[in-house]
Amino acid sequence: MSDPQNRSRTTHCGLLRPEHEGREVTLFGWVQRQRDMGHLLFVDLRDREGIAQIVFSTAKPELLEAAKKLRPEYVVAVSGVVRRREPNAVNAEMATGEVEVEAGGFEILNVSKVPPFQIADPVQASEELRMKYRYIDLRRPSKQHALRLRHEAALRTRNYLSGRGFLEIETPFLTKSTPEGARDYLVPSRIYKGRFYALPQSPQIFKQTLMISGFDRYFQIVRCFRDEDLRSERQPEFTQIDIEMSFVDREDIFSLVDGMLASVFEIIGEKVETPVPRLTFPESMDKYGTDKPDLRIKAEITDLTAEASTSRSEVIRKVIDAGGTLRGLRVPRAAGLSRSHLDKIGQKAQELGAKGVIWLKKQDEFRSSLKLEEAEARLIWEKMKARDEDLVLLVADRREIALPVLSHFRKELLQGQAEKGFSFVWVTDFPLFEWSDEEKRIVSVHHPFTSPLADDIPLLDSEPLRVRARAYDIVCNGYEIGGGSVRIHDFALQRRIFDILGLGEKEIEEKFGYFLEALGYGTPPHGGIAMGFDRIVMLLAGEESIREVIPFPKTTSALCLLTGSPAEVSERQLDELGLKLKK
Repeated sequence: MSDPQNRSRTTHCGLLRPEHEGREVTLFGWVQRQRDMGHLLFVDLRDREGIAQIVFSTAKPELLEAAKKLRPEYVVAVSGVVRRREPNAVNAEMATGEVEVEAGGFEILNVSKVPPFQIADPVQASEELRMKYRYIDLRRPSKQHALRLRHEAALRTRNYLSGRGFLEIETPFLTKSTPEGARDYLVPSRIYKGRFYALPQSPQIFKQTLMISGFDRYFQIVRCFRDEDLRSERQPEFTQIDIEMSFVDREDIFSLVDGMLASVFEIIGEKVETPVPRLTFPESMDKYGTDKPDLRIKAEITDLTAEASTSRSEVIRKVIDAGGTLRGLRVPRAAGLSRSHLDKIGQKAQELGAKGVIWLKKQDEFRSSLKLEEAEARLIWEKMKARDEDLVLLVADRREIALPVLSHFRKELLQGQAEKGFSFVWVTDFPLFEWSDEEKRIVSVHHPFTSPLADDIPLLDSEPLRVRARAYDIVCNGYEIGGGSVRIHDFALQRRIFDILGLGEKEIEEKFGYFLEALGYGTPPHGGIAMGFDRIVMLLAGEESIREVIPFPKTTSALCLLTGSPAEVSERQLDELGLKLKK
């Protein structure tokens, strides 16, 4: 067949298998590479499913000569017959490696300039270049795979939740600015000059309103927007799986999400053991120094404060007498770390806010960066269950400093010893409030609609910072992939929380007026969760950045190098909106 374009595609390149032998096929795709052997020309043709090898030979000399004009990334239609490769020509590393297509005709559908980098994994190009030419970058097999996983994860999620009585309901993108921990993206109104919409940081109030409206079970795979300071693992626009349920407690939500994650991770053949284990916030901080522990790393932080109470070291005793703590981390098989490496660990600890790190080794005798008596060193060594080949790191400081510092080294030094696969854990019983030095007032740890634990409600007025929340996070491999809470459904309790947060009547009315009034019209008990969809897909794809699984991400500087946004707008547009730029 000389004109493949007159026929429809019969199959994708990457789907050809031995059972297609003898079949005439029509393929469409991009030229990956070509190998000119003189009497034979091999062309690798690529589409979203993979690569097929096309063979042009002297059996059709005119076709062979024409095919030699093909170049990388030309868009081509090819027709031919599938045949098995010779045994010595089989490529076991390719899914299509047992077959090839003997070309009977082809047509160049479009030519291509030389790409700025080769379409191959691993890519040999800077991230900046890849983001500028994202449409080229997305042709790479790993990116095609990642976006396919994204689609399959979304489909699994929708089917799972739909099968359990949830309705997917859209909520507005143009809404009202409300404080939820980050700056809003504001959208000026042309019709009502001087007034602004805000893009939602989450559909929080709307999904709770849907519970008041009686919809009972809601979900949405939704875009959200946060104008945050630059952080490598964040995006100004991101996607979350948003869920809300009526007449539930947190155990119902745990069970639902456990099952959903099990369904989603089946895509890559991973079995999620359910129920997912639980840790309270205090337990997580004491054992791992973080509320996002990577449980694939088995090491735990050890409390040595009791042992330190009898220390003869002035450095340690001074910290303990001031109400501080001594915590330790055993680093297996790290006794051989050089002195310069240990010095860098100490410098990093100081950068993280600690006075430093004390290291302890046992090689014939105890050696330490701090003078310790033999009996004291042995007491610590035995409590840490350390062995001769191990290294013990100690931090003597305030609890809120010692724990995060050792958590950092737990991850940095022990990541290579982490178990393979995925480890999930629920973290519960977070504080409801925290003190903000910046605002000089109590603020919500999550958001002001989070319900306190019933046992702690008597503490709201007398000791609000001791009140625990009915809030929870789901963590996987050290990443928080979701967070939620059981909400406040009682009008009087919600007002009480607003009062504790120091919100005045005018501010409450301006920001939450309609919602607070709605609570008075028969609000059911309800709760929910928001799951970080980009982060889940990142884990499925085995990537280390969510930018790798988002089709068109922003850089860490919140720029879109592909389109050049954010960009300036014309004076006319500003005039229509009633805006003037400040210099």
